[in-house]
Parts: sequence; C-alpha cells; structure tokens
Amino acid sequence: MTMSAEASPELDPRAGSLAELLQLAVPLILSSSSVSLMHVVDRVFLTWFSPDALAAALPAGMLHWTLLALPIGLASYVTTFVAQYDGAKRPKQVSLVVWQGIFTAIAGGILVTATAPIAGTLFQWVGHSRDVQRMETIYFTTLCLGSLPVLLVATVSCFFSGRGKTQVVMWVSLSGTAVNMGLDWCLIFGQGPFPRWGILGAAIATIAGQLVSLGIYTVLLLQPHLKHEYAFLAQCKLNAPLLLRYLRFGLPNGLRSLIDILAFTIFVMLVGRIGRDTLAATTLVFNVNTLSFLPMIGLGTAVMTLVGRRVGEGRAELAVRTTWLAFKLSSVYMICFAILYLFLPNLLMSPYAAYSDPSTFAQIRVFVVILLRFAAVFAFFDAMLIVFSSAVQGAGDTRFCLLFTLVVSLLVLVIPTWLALQYVDQKMIACWSACTAFIVVMGVGFLLRFRTGHWKSMRVIEPAE
Repeated sequence: MTMSAEASPELDPRAGSLAELLQLAVPLILSSSSVSLMHVVDRVFLTWFSPDALAAALPAGMLHWTLLALPIGLASYVTTFVAQYDGAKRPKQVSLVVWQGIFTAIAGGILVTATAPIAGTLFQWVGHSRDVQRMETIYFTTLCLGSLPVLLVATVSCFFSGRGKTQVVMWVSLSGTAVNMGLDWCLIFGQGPFPRWGILGAAIATIAGQLVSLGIYTVLLLQPHLKHEYAFLAQCKLNAPLLLRYLRFGLPNGLRSLIDILAFTIFVMLVGRIGRDTLAATTLVFNVNTLSFLPMIGLGTAVMTLVGRRVGEGRAELAVRTTWLAFKLSSVYMICFAILYLFLPNLLMSPYAAYSDPSTFAQIRVFVVILLRFAAVFAFFDAMLIVFSSAVQGAGDTRFCLLFTLVVSLLVLVIPTWLALQYVDQKMIACWSACTAFIVVMGVGFLLRFRTGHWKSMRVIEPAE
C-alpha cells in the first residue's frame, strides 16, 4: 500500500482550500495518532507491570528525547526545504537536501548513542527513589542505543511529507506502531516464548518499530520511478553551500525543540521530587494528553508543508487561509478533549486502573483528576501553539521561534517551578500552574507573530539560477 500511495497520482484540490489541507493533514494526523496510541498502550502496560515502571518511563523517555531534540528538530526541518523546492519545481534539489539531512542525522545518532554510559549518574543526581532510578537507567540506556534509526526515519519521511505524499508516511508509521505494540505485550509481560523484561522490553519494542519503519522507507526510496525525476541515489553527496544553508535555518529549529523538551524534562524531574505518586500522576496525565497533542503535530506538519509550498510558489497569501483553517479544526478538536478531561476523567483512567493494584492506584487517581483540569485549561492554547508555530517555521522564521521559546521557557516554566518547590506549600498545584501559563503564553505569542506577517517575505531556499 505504501508503494502504490507514492506511485499513484494524487488529486489536486484547489490551493488554499479545506480539501487541500485535509488531503495532506488526515494521513499525518492518523500517523501521529498511531504514535500517540503506541505511547498510551506502552504506559498502560507499564502501569499494569508496576507503579515504579510507570514513574520511571516518563523522565527517562523525556531525557532521551531531550538529547534527540536538536538533531530531530534539525531532521524534521528537511520538510520545509523539500516543500519549498517542490513548490519551486526543483526536484533534484529535493533529493540533495534530503541527503544533507541524512548525513547530519547519522552524526547526531552517533553522538546521542555515546551518552548511554552516563545514564546511572544522571538519574542518581535527579534523586528519585532507588527502584525508579534503576528502571530509568535501563529504559534510557536502551533507547539511546536505538537513536540512529529514530533520526533516520524522521529525516527520510520528509522526502514524502514535504512533497505531499502523506499517505506513505501514514502507512509506514502504522506498520512500525503495530510492531511496537505487539512486542510491547510480549516483552513487558513475557508472553509465549518471549522473556519477561518489563521496562527493558518496552524500550526494545520501541526500537524494533523504528527499524521496521526505516526498512520500509529504504525500499520505497529505491523504487525505479524516483530515479528519473529526483535522481535520489545520484544525489548522495555532500553539498557544502546547501548543507550550510540547511544548518542556518534548521539549527535554530533544532535548538528550539531542544529548549522546549528540556524545559518540560526539567519540569518532570522537579515534580518527581514531590513524590512517586505525584510523578506517576504527572506521567499518566501527559500520556493521556498525547491523545490530543500528537495528532495535532500531524496537522502542524501539514501546515508547515503547505506554507513552505506556497512560499516556494510565491503565493504566501494562500498560506494565511490554510493556517486559519487549520487553527479552526484544531481548536474544535482540543476543546472536545478539554470536555473529556473535565467531565470524564475516570473513563480516561480506566485502562490504566484495569490491572493495577487498587490501593496503590487510589492516590494516583486523586492527583490525576486534579491535573486533568489544568490540561483542560491549556488544551485550546496548545492548538494555537502548534498551528501558528508550524506556519512561521514553514516560511523560515526559525530565529524568532528559538529566542521566544528560550525566554518563555525560563521565565514562565522552569524558574517558577523551581521556586514553587522551594517556597510554596501546595507544590503540585503551583508547578502545574506554571506549566499551564507556559503553554498559554507560547500560544498567544506565536499567534501574534503570525499576524505581523513578517514571515511572508521569508524563504529558506536559494534563488534559482
């Protein structure tokens, strides 16, 4: 199905229309939703396995994503270059920039893998309980060893998503997710001939899913029909001017991703000092929130692609219409989840509680109900943040994104959370208030930046000769 999706001609709906947006966005939303479901299932299984495993999964996973943030943010920005080159009808440059992304992804994967030996020291410094520390170390170390496939998948997927071939991305993502979820059940609980590895099994299942996705993308990139138009294999070479241009725009995007994820990682680590139940509740709420958040990342990728294409075509005004359409869709979606958070919290918790120890889960449940109210408040602003940040990044406004994220992360999230732990009695409430304020300020800030229209005169690609 992936091969036919790439090879078959796609409908060409009117530029700037809702049909065009949905044609690109729906497969990406389904792809992101599958990733979201994978994380939810992963955490549900770990909840059934032990509360310590649940508490360990989020901080260890977020620390790994913190290390991946810069290279994966750089890798994902290949989408903008591909979209703008594709809009400018320059297919050879599309392949050439993807190879620049692949080379940088390999370098980033090697560097992240090299951090695996320091995991024990890192989690000892954080100060979580000894059993949680042990599981955090296992999970983090294993994920680090599988960093290279993650970065390569993020890079080569841009060859398809940036050209609007989002159905390919969807089917590849669904395939990797299916492998991950199946191995989760087998390796966490030791089903059939598989060993009972707990949190180690969850990490190995994640890596296996990425390797399957990478294998499928490799087969697709070697298809004969790509040889003539894009000369993909022939463009396998370093191009210093293009590499430098890619780094000039992509590095701020990577650094912005690093700062964003690092801020939330610090937040989770600090909240973990309050207690195991608070950390477990925070993990559970963030995990539930991925059901709303990650699908909107797919919509954001579609916005970035379409804005990049319109800029490459020299029709930036059409990108404005697309962005507002995307914001309306995402707002309705997020408000529906806010209603669920407020009025059906027990329904959202039921999968986690199904096979958990009732006495252990009782206190976690109380905390989760409280924290879901915060999630209901910031859900709408999350939609605002995703859509409008994607739009300005699609045009090339990455330096503003970097500086704004840095300032707001420090002044609204990290420093207030640390002060709350030192001086406030209701520590959990104060910490989550800072988290909510951070998302609200980020959403409003990117909306205002989009409305200035400064991004309309930007483009990341060089003028055609």
